[in-house]
Amino acid sequence: MSQQHAAGPFDVTVTPQGQPEVGDGVTTGRMTIDKRYHGALEGSGVGEMLSAMTATEGSAGYVAIERVSGKLDGRSGSFVVQHSGTMARGAQALSITVVPDSGTGELAGIAGTMRIRIEERQHFYEFDYVLPEA
Repeated sequence: MSQQHAAGPFDVTVTPQGQPEVGDGVTTGRMTIDKRYHGALEGSGVGEMLSAMTATEGSAGYVAIERVSGKLDGRSGSFVVQHSGTMARGAQALSITVVPDSGTGELAGIAGTMRIRIEERQHFYEFDYVLPEA
């Protein structure tokens, strides 16, 4: 297994599910995620996200589970990623990791981590991963 790298843009729609709850200055909510990946990863991502926004500007957190389906560097299948993100007064920390043993089809055995960057309202992914030899 050798380290691989995939990168490209993606489109995302986040849809609130129900009314957010507000208590003690913290707003919590639940959303669905719908993504379209382009580039070395061609496919879709669907998932659920839980978020918390504090009364302090720039401080928040979220967790999400997302199932990614499509083709990765020509190999078809799916896998699940787990997101965990925080913002502390604007300072961001984000971890997106492939859930172990979640790969299917030609992506069975995949492991890796993903990074997201946003430039001028456009979203981009950087995905470092390993796969068993075909």
